[in-house]
Amino acid sequence: MFEIKSISVEAIPEALAKAERYRFLNESVQAESICQDILRVNPNHQSALIVLILSLTDQLNETLNVQQAQRLLPRLDGEYERHYYGGIIAERSGRAYMNHQRPGSAFKAFECFRQAMDSFEKAEQVRSAGNDDAILRWNTCARLLNSHPELRERPEESYEPILGE
Repeated sequence: MFEIKSISVEAIPEALAKAERYRFLNESVQAESICQDILRVNPNHQSALIVLILSLTDQLNETLNVQQAQRLLPRLDGEYERHYYGGIIAERSGRAYMNHQRPGSAFKAFECFRQAMDSFEKAEQVRSAGNDDAILRWNTCARLLNSHPELRERPEESYEPILGE
């Protein structure tokens, strides 16, 4: 096994800028690694936590594993940030389910989008003046659900006993 090397505190701003650039280049694994290096030196670096959450959700189409991103939410300092990025995680999970085309994926996608909308509504309640990002994301989810009728709530299943002969 290789031992991970630590970066210097002075290198954090440039490393964070690199992580953001890698995200924009669709190199989310590289961005994730850089954020982990930053957080190793400064575990509460808010910008690195946010870029890490976004990098992890960039990879959701491949894995649908959201727990790693969700575990980071309590480390965010602000209530708004916890709700807003929780909504981002749920919204991106919904998009990943939409792309999977497996039985039940449409129901799961709907549940994720509704969870995202709930999180965005909570973020809206505690947002700072002039910050309508949560409203913009809520509207995106609403438009997506309105334009995709196949994404709907899972119907309740009724079980009837099988009567023998």
